[in-house]
Amino acid sequence: MAMTPDDVLKLVKEKEVQFVDFRFTDTRGKEQHVSVPVKYFNKEKFELGHAFDGSSIAGWKGIQASDMLLMPDASTARLDPFTDEPVLNISCDVHDPIEQKPYNRDPRGLAKRAEAYLKSTGLGDVAYFGPEPEFFIFDGVTWSVEMSGCFVKIKSEEAPWSSGIDYESGNMAHRAPVKGGYFPVPPTDTLHDIRNAICLALEQQGVEVEVHHHEVGAMGQNEIGTRFAPLVQRADWMQILKYTVWNVAHSYGKTATFMPKPVVGDNGSGMHVHQSVWKGGKNLFAGNGYSGLSDFALHYIGGILKHAKALNAITNPGTNSYKRLVPGFEAPINLAYSARNRSASCRIPFVSSPNARRVEVRFPDPTANAYLAFAAMLMAGLDGVQNKIHPGDPIDKDLYHLPPEEAARVPHVCASLEEALKCLEDDHAFLTKGGVFDDDTLEAYMGLKTEELTRFRMTTHPVEFDMYYAS
Repeated sequence: MAMTPDDVLKLVKEKEVQFVDFRFTDTRGKEQHVSVPVKYFNKEKFELGHAFDGSSIAGWKGIQASDMLLMPDASTARLDPFTDEPVLNISCDVHDPIEQKPYNRDPRGLAKRAEAYLKSTGLGDVAYFGPEPEFFIFDGVTWSVEMSGCFVKIKSEEAPWSSGIDYESGNMAHRAPVKGGYFPVPPTDTLHDIRNAICLALEQQGVEVEVHHHEVGAMGQNEIGTRFAPLVQRADWMQILKYTVWNVAHSYGKTATFMPKPVVGDNGSGMHVHQSVWKGGKNLFAGNGYSGLSDFALHYIGGILKHAKALNAITNPGTNSYKRLVPGFEAPINLAYSARNRSASCRIPFVSSPNARRVEVRFPDPTANAYLAFAAMLMAGLDGVQNKIHPGDPIDKDLYHLPPEEAARVPHVCASLEEALKCLEDDHAFLTKGGVFDDDTLEAYMGLKTEELTRFRMTTHPVEFDMYYAS
């Protein structure tokens, strides 16, 4: 049973909460917050909201129209496991007090519009999402970007490159080789206790954990699998997961990152996103077609594949994203679907029950704004269903060893953020159906990403000295 405002006020009293922390998410997907002493927290906060200045949030309103309201969602209330004093965290929607309606650029509000649009079409009642974000935990990271030069240095006692370092406490010596970090037991897996702590903290905050393990990246790559949930709730959980990973790592004197490709020469971090649509308690993806899929599911996949390059601008939102999506490696760059092939963009997981039938979209990465990414994939899939876009035949062959003439017929995801932004500019009508996304939001988003792209393109890279200094 979802919590009500009265339930939240009761919890505040029972747990002797000292501060209530209002959480919201900006356009880039970064969670923001403002804290209120408990004596100023009452039922009116749920009805009238909490005022704040939106002009300092990148991609939002200018200073001439900066007043905004945070509207707390009582159902999201949870105790913060990391604060010295009892603090209650609540996820919020952002409203425009002048227009007296949800702010169109608020990612959480946009995700709510996507859920409402699904119901308005009559195609389904609920869209379930289950992301699998990977991340790295390092001992420390230092970098500098200056006119005089730049560098980055990753410190990881778990990394293969640390075998020759004489640590004060001794060198542990048990290490996985490059790309050999998948499933080793401790002491090779040095992060087992940290992942346990992350999982317990997630459960305390209402996020159900199903599995955790070390990932392929030998220098501290991890994955924590959490249960699927409806779109908005699952995006909320994604924010809780990131917050929890960062803070548990910090408490152990380490640092965590969801960057897709922080390490050269080892696996990058993806975010495979499982998804399905239900109506009247029935999984609409279950059927008698390929791998137990329905026509609905195949058309949904068709929509994902058709709009994949436009989706890349949202599901793979940084320049670093495309250092993971490179041909010839394990990255799912091929715009195809398969029940077996993990290099396909859409995989059909093996399941024993029709209720578990789903599609796993494999090209997204965990730097994506979960609210925007889940909403965008849902809109692409529904466009496929509405227009009966068939994805063609599945490809169960080894996509990396296809004959050249066959390989040439398999399209790829975008190769750069620049390409992805151009694709989104050319193909976004599917996103604006039902007012889910609008031109204003998309223009603001692309403007932010263009700024990032410009900074990256203008910054001299150390590898360019390696390649061109003596030319």
